[in-house]
Parts: sequence; structure tokens; C-alpha cells
Amino acid sequence: MQILVINPGSTSTKIAVYNDEKCVFKKGLNHSVEELAPYKAVVEQHEFRKNLIVKELEAAGIAIKFDAVVARGGLLKPIPGGTYRVNDQMINDVHTSEHHHASDLGCIIAREIAKTIDGCDAFIADPVVVDELDDHARVCGSPLMQRVSIWHPLNQRAIARRYAKEHGTRYEDLNLIVCHLGGGVSVAAHDHGRGVDVNNALDGEGPIAPERAGTLPASSLVRLCYSGKYTLEQTLKMLSGNAGLAALIGTNDMREVERAINEDHNEKYKFYVDAMIYSIAKSICALGAYFCGKVDAIILTGGMAYWPYLRDEIKRRVEWVAPVHVYPGEDELEALAGNALAVLRGEQEAKEYK
Repeated sequence: MQILVINPGSTSTKIAVYNDEKCVFKKGLNHSVEELAPYKAVVEQHEFRKNLIVKELEAAGIAIKFDAVVARGGLLKPIPGGTYRVNDQMINDVHTSEHHHASDLGCIIAREIAKTIDGCDAFIADPVVVDELDDHARVCGSPLMQRVSIWHPLNQRAIARRYAKEHGTRYEDLNLIVCHLGGGVSVAAHDHGRGVDVNNALDGEGPIAPERAGTLPASSLVRLCYSGKYTLEQTLKMLSGNAGLAALIGTNDMREVERAINEDHNEKYKFYVDAMIYSIAKSICALGAYFCGKVDAIILTGGMAYWPYLRDEIKRRVEWVAPVHVYPGEDELEALAGNALAVLRGEQEAKEYK
């Protein structure tokens, strides 16, 4: 089975081609600010990005002939985890959603490419809106709102399954706390294969992150909103985007932060990184309450997990809860291909988005 995998990010599009489980081609396509500037909305970029993908495949001598095209899912309605066939409702929802993210482009591009190939299906798998929250985890202290699940389920589940396989067991048999350390940080409790509690990593809930404020003092935030100094858009950016380390120290480039601390002994950077580490550790430890302390393992993953100081400091603060295992980076392309392959082989049934 030949599968095309597409993972759109804010300034890049990662693509890969798999023959069954084997990756035979992988490429990251970078998009400059100037290239993306003409598009007012993220979803308007789909033709531009699709053409780049096709051009790159043709340049590599890869025929546009696949059994499936699978992509990272976007900001759809809350849905259970799994692999979903792209349909009209899904395409409509990414165009009309209140929030927009580059991952919205995945299902659009996947379907457009699949439509040009006889017998080719388009899928998404474990999109960021996977919602399997325990009913108690959904409740907050106001009847006017409830907690929302937006996180990194694709990578978290892929890494959790990898950990389980390496330890001779199944993901569905474990109690795990998994922390994805990226521009946004998501910390999730995985109860025998379900993500039963997790912060909304898109809108800034949870720990401080390179581009997220984390949970803020509620009364201070309300007063800020009514101060008349900031627009709605500016205030939202203070939660996600121009927030977290980006606001505190002026950069979200963790490679530069690591260099400045290690080589320049930048005390300001180190102070705020240590504060971020502390907030991440608190979020991890808090999820031990769901399992009443019976946690099989804590898993750290994502790009920031490459930094030894950061991962070691988190480990030092949380390893009293459970053993800590580190899997730097992400396995999203492989995870997407694996989900599509399971459907093609009849090992998993594709779900219908409604």
C-alpha cells in the first residue's frame, strides 16, 4: 500500500510517502512570511500548499498514485479519537469554524489530491480536537462555560504506543501521563487508551509554554479585558501567540534560549525557563489525582524534550509520581501513515465525521 502523508504547520508543510510501514520519502516544505502574506485566512492557502506538494513529489520522481492520502486534522467539532474519512461536512466545518489553524488545511489538501486518483481515499487521524474527557474534568466553576480539549493526541498516542511496545505491553492496558513539549504544551492523562483529562493547549490553558500564557489569574484577566487598553484580538494574543516566553523574554526560539543560557549565562532567560519548567511539572503532578497516584509512567515528548536541562529538571520534579521516559521530537507522520494503513488492511474501521 502506498500512502501520502501531509502535516501542515503554521510556516511549513511536512510530507512523506510510505510503502506499507516503510518511509520511502520525507520532506519539509518551508513557507516564508512573504509567501503566506497574500492569504487573509489560513484555509485560503490550500491551493498554494497543494501545488507545492505535487511539485515536490514530481521532482522526486514519485507518481501521484496512492492508495490513501492521510493528513493531520484541524479544528473540527469535538470527536473521539480514531481515523476519519474526509467528507463534505468536515470540509464545511474547517471553513466555518470560529477558530482557525494551519492543521485545518490537512483534510482539504488530502481530499483534493485523493480526488485525482482512482480508488484513493482521504483520511485524517486523531485531530487536535479529540475529546474523551472524563465528565468531572469537563466541569469548571461557572455554569456558563466548560473546559475544552484541544491538544496533541496524534503524537501523544503514537509515543505512548511506542513506549508500550518497548515494554512488552499495550497502550490500552496502561495509566500514563504524557506531556508534549512544543510551542504549546499539552499534558494529558491516558486511562487505558483514552485521553480523559488534558489542558486546552491552543488557547493557553495549563502550563506556561514558549507561545502560551498558561492559566492566568482570573480576576486580573477580567480587569485587563475591561481596561479599555486592548482590543479583543490583542487580548487573545496575550493568551496564545504573543504569550508565554515570547512575551516574558521576547523570543519563542528555544534553540536561541538554550544557547543564551548555556553560553551567555543569561540569568533572565534562565529564571523564566525555570518558572516554565515548574508550571509544567505542576500540571504533570496534578494529573496524578485522576489515577489516585497509580501511574505506570510519565512520558515527555515534543521538540523541547531535546534540551537536556529542561527535561532533566522536569524529571527531577515529577519522578516521585512515576518513572519518567523521554522521547524527543514527534512521530506524527509515522502515526498518520500507520492509522491509514490499518484502515486499508481492514484492521481498523474508518469513522464517519458528523
